[in-house]
Amino acid sequence: MEIIDTYRYLVGGYYGVLLIDEYPIKEFMLEEIKQYINDFINTNDLTNYDLKKEEEIIKDYSDRLKLQDALLLLQLMNGPIDLVLLVKKYLKKLGKKDNFND
Repeated sequence: MEIIDTYRYLVGGYYGVLLIDEYPIKEFMLEEIKQYINDFINTNDLTNYDLKKEEEIIKDYSDRLKLQDALLLLQLMNGPIDLVLLVKKYLKKLGKKDNFND
């Protein structure tokens, strides 16, 4: 897996966590994820990469993919288990659909 692929699933995971409405400290967790992504960018020297363009592409991913990326991200960050369980619940709620608005 290339570094940019890892970056994409980190950002996709951020947007996946953003979908979880019922998590009481979501804003705190989103800030932690942003910091984790910024550390990843600095560690891997992605400063020359067009990050805004990449984020626009990822915003168009399906909800299913964002939630799956969130599971990968939370495992990598040793995220809270209650949030992991909520992500799994949302994936189950999607069923066979790719987006909640389908």
